[in-house]
Amino acid sequence: MAITKVCGIETEYGIVVRGAGESNPVAASSVLINSYVAERNRRVGWDFEDESPGRDARGYNPVDEVYAPEVETHLVNAVLTNGARYYVDHAHPELSTPECIDALQAVLYDRAAERILQRSMEAARAVLPAGAELVVYKNNSDGKGNSYGCHENYLMDRAVPFARIVQQITPHFVTRQLVCGAGKVGCEAPGLSSADVPFQLSQRADFFEEEVGLETTLKRPIVNTRDEPHCDAQKYRRLHVIVGDANLSEVATLLKVGTTALVLSMIEDDVLPGDLALARPVQAIRRVSYDLTLARPLELADGRHLTAIDLQWQLLEHASKYARDRGLESVGAEVGADVLRRWEAVLAALEADPMQLADQLDWVAKYQLLRAYADRHGLAWGDARLAAMDLQYHDLRPTRSLFARLPMQRLVAEEAAEAAMTEPPRETRAYFRGACLQKWGADIVAANWDSLVFDVGAEPLRRVPMMEPLRGTAAHVGTLIAECDTAAELLDRLAS
Repeated sequence: MAITKVCGIETEYGIVVRGAGESNPVAASSVLINSYVAERNRRVGWDFEDESPGRDARGYNPVDEVYAPEVETHLVNAVLTNGARYYVDHAHPELSTPECIDALQAVLYDRAAERILQRSMEAARAVLPAGAELVVYKNNSDGKGNSYGCHENYLMDRAVPFARIVQQITPHFVTRQLVCGAGKVGCEAPGLSSADVPFQLSQRADFFEEEVGLETTLKRPIVNTRDEPHCDAQKYRRLHVIVGDANLSEVATLLKVGTTALVLSMIEDDVLPGDLALARPVQAIRRVSYDLTLARPLELADGRHLTAIDLQWQLLEHASKYARDRGLESVGAEVGADVLRRWEAVLAALEADPMQLADQLDWVAKYQLLRAYADRHGLAWGDARLAAMDLQYHDLRPTRSLFARLPMQRLVAEEAAEAAMTEPPRETRAYFRGACLQKWGADIVAANWDSLVFDVGAEPLRRVPMMEPLRGTAAHVGTLIAECDTAAELLDRLAS
C-alpha cells in the first residue's frame, strides 16, 4: 500500500521596498526575516550538512552539475518553533512549512506562513527609516519575465520507479492549473504579448521549457528530478514539485496538494493506467493556461484528444475507484474524502460556468474582479491599471490586498492559523523539532529537516537524527519532552 503522503509547501515571496529609494532585494529579505526573528529572541540557524540539491533522481549526470542550484550558506536562515524554515533564497524571502500529515494541515501551515510574513512586515517598519516599508507579495511573477516558485514536497516510496512517476504525474501537472492556477494578466512567454494572451489561468505556465530536469530557475521542467529526500534515502524519496502557483485561496491549495497526493498514491500502488500520457506536455501546459474556454483539446501520446477537464475527470474517476478499493489511508481518510468531493464539484462547475467558483479558485476570483473593473471603465486587458490590480491581488498587507476584500471560502479558523505560527504539527517529526526549539532553543545550535544539533556544554556537539518523517510525533516523544528538565537529560534518555 502507498505510504503516508507527508507533504509541505515552500513559497518564495515577491518583495519591494517602498519609500526608501533604490532597494536591494537580498538586503530587504534579510531585514524582513531578521526583524521577525529578533522580536522573538530566537536565532537557531540552518544546518547545511545534508544539503545536496544537485543530486538527480535519474542518476549522476555531470552536465546537470553545472545547472545544480547553489546552496547559499551565507544568507539569513532561521528555524521556527512551528518546525518551519524561514530564509533568504536568492533574492526572495522564502518560508517552507513544516512536514504536514495531509493536505488540510498543509493549508493551515501555508496560512500561518502568510501571517508570519505579515508580522515580519510590521516588525521591519520599526527598524526602517520613517516612511519606508517592505511590501511582500504572494505571487510568482514580477511581470517582467522573472518568475519565482511555490514548490510542494511529497514523501514517496523509494521503490517506485522514477520513470513511472514522470510518465503518470505529468498529465496531472499539466492540467491541474484548471483548479489551482492563480491567474495572470498578460503573458511573459517569448514571442507572445498581452494582445495574444490577455489573461491566463497560471502565473507559472509561461516559464516551463522542459518535460523533466534538475533545474528550478532556468529551463524549468514540469517534473523536477532533485533527489534530496531529507530522510532515510534507502526507503524514501521526496518528490520536489516546482510546477505549481502560489495560491491565496485555501480551497485551491487544498485541491492542489490533495489531488496530487491522491494521484501519487495511485502511482505508488501502480493502479493508474499509462494511457493518459500527453504527446507534447510543454506545449500543452501553456495551451491549458491560455484557454479561458477550457475547451481546447490536447493531443495524447496515443493519438487521442482530450480537453484538460476531460483528463481531470479521468483522474478523478480513477481516484474514486482507488478510494473504494484501497481506501484513503495514505492521504488521510477524512481529508481524502473531502478532496474527492470538492474535486468533483469543482470540475462540474468548471464545465457548467467557471464563474460559480469565484469564491473558491484564485484564477476565477481574479478574472471576475478584473473583468468587471475593465468593463466599468472601458479598459482593454493591456491597460496598466489591470496589471497593477493583478499585483495588488497578491499583496499580503491586509489593508491593501484585493484578495482579502473578496468573500472567499475559508477552511481554517483564524485562531488555528495564529497558533500554527508557533506550534508544530503533532503528527510528524516536525513536532520534535518545534517542541525542542520551544523548550531548549538556547541549547540548539543548528537544525535541518532530518536532524537537530545540540550544544549542552560538553564537547562534542550532539546530533539527533530524525530520518523517519513519522517518528518524533507528539504521541511518540511528547511525554518524554515534558518529563525532561534539560536538553542534556533529553539526550541522555534518548541514548539509553
